[in-house]
Amino acid sequence: MRAPEPYANPKAALDALYKGNERFVKGEVMAPNRNMARLKEVAAGQKPFAAFLGCADSRVPIEIVFDQGFGDVFVTRIAGNVADPAIIGSLEFGTEVLGAQVLYVLGHTKCGAVSATMAGSDVPGQISTLYQHIRRAAKESGGDVNKAIARNVEIQAEILKEASPVIAKRIKAGTLLIAGGVYDLDTGKVIPVTV
Repeated sequence: MRAPEPYANPKAALDALYKGNERFVKGEVMAPNRNMARLKEVAAGQKPFAAFLGCADSRVPIEIVFDQGFGDVFVTRIAGNVADPAIIGSLEFGTEVLGAQVLYVLGHTKCGAVSATMAGSDVPGQISTLYQHIRRAAKESGGDVNKAIARNVEIQAEILKEASPVIAKRIKAGTLLIAGGVYDLDTGKVIPVTV
């Protein structure tokens, strides 16, 4: 049996994320749940209210951007914020098992993975394996990298909804809300994207 949800509903949980980002942008962070007492509190188990698919970019620390702390958010990160099978499985765990009420796909401005996909240049090693996940957004953007970044958020959210019966079931039941946005590296603001 699950513990009670930390917010009345998924919309309230999403609002809490956006309020955290507003605090971050204004420089009024509360840094909630970022102390040893909270660390000890969640050591025995986690109950995050939101799960994230974000980019591995070091300039996008999700807990800080949304002014959250230990145990508040379940974060998966991969270059280009793409929904591959391992990421989908991790997010199923974060939503179904841990009970996150929001599943958030977060892209960001100046994304190297999206830019590289659009350029189509040769890259070393297995970096280009990410391209297959981003190509559709690149093609549908008309050559505009910012449009491609936002479109990639939409497409990855679509994949999460369609590829996972676990996630789809929770969305249909109203216990999970899927949302998305683009984090602006220059301003710190997360701009919502309709998903």
